[in-house]
Amino acid sequence: MSNTDLANALLQACQRHSIMLATAESCTGGMIIAALTDIAGSSAVVDRGFITYSNEAKMDMLGVAAGTLEAHGAVSRETALEMATGALARSSAGLALAVTGIAGPGGGSAEKPVGLIWFGVAVAGQPVVAERQLFADNGRDFIRRETVRHALELGLRALA
Repeated sequence: MSNTDLANALLQACQRHSIMLATAESCTGGMIIAALTDIAGSSAVVDRGFITYSNEAKMDMLGVAAGTLEAHGAVSRETALEMATGALARSSAGLALAVTGIAGPGGGSAEKPVGLIWFGVAVAGQPVVAERQLFADNGRDFIRRETVRHALELGLRALA
């Protein structure tokens, strides 16, 4: 299924559940919200997208704790969870998708290699969940597109 098909399916799922959707994006820089808003009629369920590339933006816009970033780093389970929680709390959404990771080509390390992405999914009234993916280092564009695809799939799974 293409990212456009996944985005369309997620928008329809949000409509069926009568909920709005928000994103909190770091490494994708708004690609998830763009995939959703490229589809006519998306305004019926898309509330907002937070583009929080810097740690300061994560703290200011989403309420990610400075201590979380200091202890675990921006690319971590803990940060993804706080990003998703913050996006849900600071929007009218019932579903929030968050992504933080290392798209490359630089910035990776032995413990956090290029292609490491943490996803956070928050659904109102349910525990927030995080998932780790390590995408092949096939270039920045590949990693970002795969991150968008996986985030949309996670959103669909959360509403299934």
